[in-house]
Amino acid sequence: MAKGGRPVFPDDAARLATPDNAYGVFVSGEHAYLANGLSGLRVVDVSDPSELTEVGSLKMPGPARGVFISGKYAFVADGLSGLRIADISEPSSPREVGALATPGHAYGVFVSGDHAFVADGLSGLTVVDVSNPSAPRQVGQLATPDYAYGVVVSGGVAYVADGLSGLRIIDVSNPALPKELSALDGSSSALSVFVSGDMAFLAHGFAGLRIVDVSNPNSPQTITSIATPDYAYGVFVSGNHAFVADWNSGLHVVDFSTSGQLREVGYLDTQGRATGVFVYRGYAFVADWDGGLVVARVDLPGV
Repeated sequence: MAKGGRPVFPDDAARLATPDNAYGVFVSGEHAYLANGLSGLRVVDVSDPSELTEVGSLKMPGPARGVFISGKYAFVADGLSGLRIADISEPSSPREVGALATPGHAYGVFVSGDHAFVADGLSGLTVVDVSNPSAPRQVGQLATPDYAYGVVVSGGVAYVADGLSGLRIIDVSNPALPKELSALDGSSSALSVFVSGDMAFLAHGFAGLRIVDVSNPNSPQTITSIATPDYAYGVFVSGNHAFVADWNSGLHVVDFSTSGQLREVGYLDTQGRATGVFVYRGYAFVADWDGGLVVARVDLPGV
């Protein structure tokens, strides 16, 4: 099957409606954790990806925008209420153990070691010591020019999707003193970033998917890009494929195995507005803004 010349994933994707708008998703073990706006954190049993069952939830002040799982804790970027930390050792009964009001609007979060890195809206990057999850404390802050939506940390470097100011690359080897190394501006709003090896993948709004060589963090270089039909909101990389949550246009999968060339190899109509994606054990888990959680089998090599 194909839509507009694009290969289409099976139409029998599993769907689970949630009470509010789905922004981000993280899968760990047999559960998917959904940042679900004003309804907080939703926990879904995905042990059988064709039969989705919500097993737990945790109300937060919200709105919950992003979620990251590390060990037995869920770290939630919870909008104006900042960073919330929940114990998920019992997925059916998540309980909040710590919270920290960040200076801005917490939109994305990434955990590395004892620190949580928060994409904090107009306040930029906020660094939080979470070595004691019940008593998180801010240890670092760096303002960025626009609105920090997403963050990934790799090798002591933070990559921040900073809205209209593009990609900001920040040295966080000393979490208390984050220092910008370089930046790569763009023509649209950078909303999400994923780093794999020496490449950063940027969900770049109306500009689509952008792949950046970050082998030298002081001098990032665009390798290539590809336009997507709507508005690239989220991105996840597995193997040689980038999965793009493309708002009204659903999920698009791009093969980047050939240097400098991008080729769309998959498409899924999520029936709503795709905002985030996580790929795990051969399945794509999509946070669908007004549709909840959508899960589809991905039959692609290396995924």
